[in-house]
Amino acid sequence: MRQTSILAIAASLVCATLTFADDHATENKNLPVTKAEQDALNPDKVLEDLKEGNERYKNGNHTDLNTKARVKAAQKGQFPKAYVLSCVDSRVPVESIFDQGIGDIFVGRVAGNVENEDQLGSMEYAAAAAGVKLIVVMGHESCGAVKGACDDVRLGNLTLLIEKIAPAVNSVEGYEEQEMSSKNKSFVSEVVHTNVERTVQDIRDRSPLLANMELEGKIKIIGAYYSLKDGSVTFME
Repeated sequence: MRQTSILAIAASLVCATLTFADDHATENKNLPVTKAEQDALNPDKVLEDLKEGNERYKNGNHTDLNTKARVKAAQKGQFPKAYVLSCVDSRVPVESIFDQGIGDIFVGRVAGNVENEDQLGSMEYAAAAAGVKLIVVMGHESCGAVKGACDDVRLGNLTLLIEKIAPAVNSVEGYEEQEMSSKNKSFVSEVVHTNVERTVQDIRDRSPLLANMELEGKIKIIGAYYSLKDGSVTFME
């Protein structure tokens, strides 16, 4: 039933966006992705595009995006390349990190970049209905939510979110109990990476739709780590 609904949404989306003509050249990176451009992409091409965008970001060579033109073009429809699940941290501006603009990528944000039913449904929509080729789960250096999980913080609804990260904390080995806290940068970093890896696997386990699309080569689901120090993104391939 769930997959049928997704496919129905896909059909509706196609009908609603048939009027979005390819009215700009493929090499014009100053406008959103068109349907033809999206169709020509595959997961590896999109991954390479994000890597190249991050290199531009690190080097201060952002694409000179024409926001006004993009807003106008995007009114006709959207054909994004990727879905990035990121933390809410204000130091992690996802579109900027990958040098992307309006209409290029979906971004889901939640403290600790954990998946829940809402995020999974959003990813399924993005992949099965809107045609993205890549799903990225991106953790980052010094993540506050991960630090909270390391210290087993109890605070309102945050407690429930922390519990989703706790399995990553408990699965990191090689540390004495007194070393397993937010004060230990090495431990926090390992938990961040482990949390990303677990989230990637959870997406596959909890969404047969996305898992099957990945097996068919239609999408790729991958983890990544963002450095606050130098703005670099390391993909966990």
